Amino acid sequence: DYELCEEWGHLYPIPREDLINLHREHLLHLLEIGDMAKALQLLQRIEDPGICLAISEQSLDQHPNLAASHFLADYLTAHFYLDLTTARRNEIQALYMGSKVLLTLPEPSRVNYFHLSSRPLLMLEQLLMNMKVDWVAVAVQTLHQLLAGQEIGFTIEDIDNLLSKYAEKALNFPFTLKEKRS
Repeated sequence: DYELCEEWGHLYPIPREDLINLHREHLLHLLEIGDMAKALQLLQRIEDPGICLAISEQSLDQHPNLAASHFLADYLTAHFYLDLTTARRNEIQALYMGSKVLLTLPEPSRVNYFHLSSRPLLMLEQLLMNMKVDWVAVAVQTLHQLLAGQEIGFTIEDIDNLLSKYAEKALNFPFTLKEKRS
């Protein structure tokens, strides 16, 4: 049905908003079924970059599944980096990094941290609080690779400070040790 509507749009003029809605729904459908290749082809078929940007941003704002969010954040960063405001760029890059970290976690556990996908530092802190040290190690390694040379509102130093803070808390003892007396 989406393809028929798209063909119809080539024959008769469709208002811009309706065209954006059509393509957004089609894109979300393709992403929902996991057909990233067709989703990319759809975005490449759209001739007007403004419409393509609007469709991609609106689709991302619909909070699709993890793979779709990762795809859209990557696409927006790769194709519209300079067209985005600094705040929006940071938000999208944080979502990209958060989704990348989520993809490193075991699949059954991803749902527990999905709500933090746009806040990778908070996700890292949650993993630390849940004592998922092995997952934290992989997450930190992933974030270090992704943060190299990028500015998204937090830095490698922020990650190191967070790790230091929790390492310090792990060494705090809530009681005093008594000396044994003979």
